[in-house]
Amino acid sequence: MTQLTSIEICAGAGGQALGLERAGFAHRALVEIDPHAADTLRMNRPDWNVVGPRVGDPAPYEGKPGDVRAFDATAWEGDIDLLAGGVPCPPFSVAGKQLGVDDERNLFPEALRLVAECKPRAVMLENVRGLLDPKFASYRAHIGDRLRELGYDPSWKLLQASDYGVAQLRPRTLLVALRPDLAGAFSWPTPSVSDAPTVGECLYDLMSEGGWYGADAWRAGAQRVAPTLVGGSKKHGGPDLGPSRARREWAAIGVDGRGLADAAPPPGFTGMPRLTLRMAARLQGFDDSWSFAGRKTAQYRQIGNAFPPPVAEAVGRQIAAVLRNSEAAGYQVAA
Repeated sequence: MTQLTSIEICAGAGGQALGLERAGFAHRALVEIDPHAADTLRMNRPDWNVVGPRVGDPAPYEGKPGDVRAFDATAWEGDIDLLAGGVPCPPFSVAGKQLGVDDERNLFPEALRLVAECKPRAVMLENVRGLLDPKFASYRAHIGDRLRELGYDPSWKLLQASDYGVAQLRPRTLLVALRPDLAGAFSWPTPSVSDAPTVGECLYDLMSEGGWYGADAWRAGAQRVAPTLVGGSKKHGGPDLGPSRARREWAAIGVDGRGLADAAPPPGFTGMPRLTLRMAARLQGFDDSWSFAGRKTAQYRQIGNAFPPPVAEAVGRQIAAVLRNSEAAGYQVAA
């Protein structure tokens, strides 16, 4: 069968891109404005076409490659199966001011423009749970109306990362839109039959690799999935696990959320350990082989803001199945 193709906007550190790759999509372009995240994509997948700045390029990056508002998808018209992305979440996050359509970081209009330009057979966009709040009902309706004008049948769904094998709650809002002749065949992925691993199960080998004597006791007390990792804003905040409420939730499972550690606890460590960057990445569902560019704060922002690859893969496989079945039935697939 012909390779399924995709364009991804606001690609970040590659959580969604990695999941969609596993689901069978080849990325024609990945658009990312943050130079550290763009370098992360290049570092892990040198063959990907990453459209974005590099670390060391002069700022500002607005209006330059990597800025979705400056990206033109008309060259791919008719050659793309899926337009995907994780448009910025602060406009709809309960942790922010929830300005929605009035927030300058709202890039849904740009995503809709790109849909009109490249005319993919499917669209997949993810955001925070807050987008499903009643206050944004009219805006969701606006997005849906515009997609229907462009020839798509949209569907919204709230998914929990822990339902797909991720050791973290992390609820995310997903929008999937397909052409009407395909939409009826799409179904949302069913939760995994196996329970998500607890924090203790997920991180025990990493937490004990420094020889910490208390690792076994820590694992026994960390028998629940993690609260949602918080990536932080570029305008404020460092590499910590969030505000006071979040830190209390982490403390309940034996993790000090006031910052990140550079290494696992040594043998005689006492008290609550902190996560390392690798531990945080594993809690997001990244493979241990996936590397991140930049210093600690830059890396953690990429990790904390990522879309868990297992969730992206689960939804991507459902979309791919619809597209593959339509190909088998004689519909044209992008070359």
